[in-house]
Amino acid sequence: MTHGFDKEYWEQHWRRGSVDGPGSMGGNPPNPYLARETGELVPGTALDAGCGAGAEAIWLASRGWQVTAADISSEALARAAERATASGASERLQWVEADLSAWNPGTRFDLVMTHYAHPAMPQLEFYDRIAGWVAPGGTLLIVGHLHTRSGGGQGHGQSQGHGHGSGHPPAEASATAAAITARLDETAWEVVTAEECHRTLIGHRGGEVPLHDVVVRATRRH
Repeated sequence: MTHGFDKEYWEQHWRRGSVDGPGSMGGNPPNPYLARETGELVPGTALDAGCGAGAEAIWLASRGWQVTAADISSEALARAAERATASGASERLQWVEADLSAWNPGTRFDLVMTHYAHPAMPQLEFYDRIAGWVAPGGTLLIVGHLHTRSGGGQGHGQSQGHGHGSGHPPAEASATAAAITARLDETAWEVVTAEECHRTLIGHRGGEVPLHDVVVRATRRH
């Protein structure tokens, strides 16, 4: 099934309560790749493109980053803001309701990250778009659904923000490490991480939820 991934789709996605499903971003910690890939970076400005319920954005803000967190879903952003208040990191967070296929932040950031986001545009073109928002010397971090031979990434259906549901994301919302890194001109980027990873979450009913991820981190050359 082909999804439009437009605003209506994502508002319904969050309204359905999918954030309460297995691996829900409504309550789960940020994905493990974030700490691994950014833990040694000096805090600066960051953009979370497709922030969903805000776990990754809040994690960064709590560690001193000034974070702009953008998502198309007002439902997701309401959950994120509530969660941020509880975390005590609200003063370092700016929530922006935006269609990432059209929105432009008007500035560049020391870190641009996205976690399983897929707006209403081709997935690799979305990665091209957000890469343009990385400042010289800055970092691009992409965590996404791994494209598999079965026709799509498997694991969690997510939003332009994300919902870590138990569904299988469609092929158009997935990618491989090779496909992503092939878009990064080696004269402009140094690829630090390019991995395809498999992990398991425990769902809210105790069952295992297999996740198949692609993780790419690159540094923009000065």
